[in-house]
Amino acid sequence: MAGSTPASLTAERPAPAGVAAAVVPRKKARFSPGQEAWRRFRRHKLAMASSVILGLVVLAVLLGPLFWQVPINEIDFASKLDGPSWAHPLGTDDLGQDILARLLYGGRISLAVGFCAMMVAAVVGVLVGAIAGMSRGGVDATLMWLADLFLSLPQLPLLLLISYLFRDALTKILGTQGGIFIMIVVVIGGLRWMQVARLVRAQILSIREKEFIEAARALGASSFRQVVRHILPNALGPVIVAGTIDVAAAIIAESTLSFLGLGFPPDIPTWGRVLFDAKDTMDIAPHWALFSGGAIFIAVLTINFIGDGLRDAFDPRRVL
Repeated sequence: MAGSTPASLTAERPAPAGVAAAVVPRKKARFSPGQEAWRRFRRHKLAMASSVILGLVVLAVLLGPLFWQVPINEIDFASKLDGPSWAHPLGTDDLGQDILARLLYGGRISLAVGFCAMMVAAVVGVLVGAIAGMSRGGVDATLMWLADLFLSLPQLPLLLLISYLFRDALTKILGTQGGIFIMIVVVIGGLRWMQVARLVRAQILSIREKEFIEAARALGASSFRQVVRHILPNALGPVIVAGTIDVAAAIIAESTLSFLGLGFPPDIPTWGRVLFDAKDTMDIAPHWALFSGGAIFIAVLTINFIGDGLRDAFDPRRVL
């Protein structure tokens, strides 16, 4: 109608005939860094499958003894070295003890050693790497020299030597199981922090020159606040990846010590100890070694695949 005004000055007018309507671009979905890392991790099929398998293994060792309530030290010479059966799904050992019950019990210790040793290595490595990365001159050089010194030490002979020297003293103070557990965790974690420290130092040397760190420094943020609030959250990706590798290495190290007879005693059936006990009967009872060695193999393999998936998820240069 003549003289009338549109309901809104910003109302859209109909496009003239013959003129194509403009295509309004859609807004792209935004992802947080955590969501983007999860999206990338989900695309790694082996990592996702390994996460499911490792989760089932953890649930089995945590909840399995509640359903399979066979005593781990129950001796039955009438059924010694029996193969898998309904009564003993994984067979029995040379004393007639149920292998499934012993592996479920020992899995708690083996996995606990792996994760606790990883935590020790991560805490020490992040602390040393952060101090070295934010320091200049002598402090940085001294800490990196210390890391290089530990890297040059032969780990297995050193593990055997420390276990031989301090095992009896710790068992008298903390008990057999507690003393050996703490000794193995501290020794393995104390020999795995160097890689984490070098990774954290390299990340800090790169991140501390970024613009947002310069802005925080210009606003008066202390070095401690710069590291805790801005640098470390952006440097945790490689640390998480290194941590998964340390878990697998710690499980293998504990199994090696138990296999050599310097880990947990025979009445504490860790996976390595069960494999050590099975070495003399592999020709007549191969199931004993196969199941214990298979448990170690599955745990280490799945953890390594998870670490591979995390590496791809936290690598910004990969397009997934």
